[in-house]
Amino acid sequence: MTKRAVAEAHARPVECYRLDNGRGLAVEVLTYGATLVAVEVPDRDGAVDNVVLRLPNAADYQDRAKNPYVGSTVGRYCRCVAGGAFTIDGVEHHLTRNAGLHQIHGGPEGFDRALWTAETETTADSVAVRLSLTSQDGDQGYPGTLTAETTYRLTADDCLVMAYRATTTAPTVVGFTNHAFWNLGGAGTIDGHTLALNAAHWVDADEDFIPLPGPPRPVDGTDMDYRAATPLDGRAIDAFFVFADDEWAADLRDPRTGRRMVVTTDSPGLGVYTGDFHPRPRTGLCLETGAFPDAPNRPDFPSTRLNPGEVYATRTVHRFDIA
Repeated sequence: MTKRAVAEAHARPVECYRLDNGRGLAVEVLTYGATLVAVEVPDRDGAVDNVVLRLPNAADYQDRAKNPYVGSTVGRYCRCVAGGAFTIDGVEHHLTRNAGLHQIHGGPEGFDRALWTAETETTADSVAVRLSLTSQDGDQGYPGTLTAETTYRLTADDCLVMAYRATTTAPTVVGFTNHAFWNLGGAGTIDGHTLALNAAHWVDADEDFIPLPGPPRPVDGTDMDYRAATPLDGRAIDAFFVFADDEWAADLRDPRTGRRMVVTTDSPGLGVYTGDFHPRPRTGLCLETGAFPDAPNRPDFPSTRLNPGEVYATRTVHRFDIA
């Protein structure tokens, strides 16, 4: 495990932590945005590549024009909040908007723009970096002072675990995710990859990605059916899928290198984005586990409310192997 300073933000040094499980799997994490900048994985021939999109330097992560949330921890609330507002206990809270009339990914100064504090941990079968942040009452319009943690843990059996935790001083809404762009080829585009999702339903949305009225729609007979491994060639996806059960979430493979990544999570669903509007289109695939879009305004969706005395806790596991 190593640590180095790579830039400066908020008048403090931005640190980069490198974790290595000793079996060829290594990750690098920035304290700026609690950002995952590298996941180094061997292919079937033993060649190691970084399988997440990485910006050229640490300063680029602070430039919104160059960084559409690449690898960052997104919060307080991932995805959209319609109208930039929600109501708790009869009180309407107005959020800082950054997507027209709406808020997306926590607002213009969300968790992806914050400098987190880090500490490391080593156990018999894992190494980890735990990043912490305090978001004050009213930050981006959200009620309650939120104490947040993001932990990246690398295990001896080739898993990367992302775990999130939060507590609050007042009733609020919470939904974190990671916004890494995955490319198991290590370069080029995601065309040639195959994707399978354990999802029988998806959340239909309007042109602003605000969910339409009604329950999630069945994927049967639609181009949203990824229950069997499907080549991504030419397919543009930007949608939220609802898991059929918690046995697994996603199975991404690159036949050219043999790399496979299986995702499991305790979250209710998954945002999938093929990066078609990224500055470098289709160079990575976002698999954003977490809460439903606009759940704070949709009582028919799984609740994202967090009360004082409760703990928000969720985890997602990425297991790497050769298929």
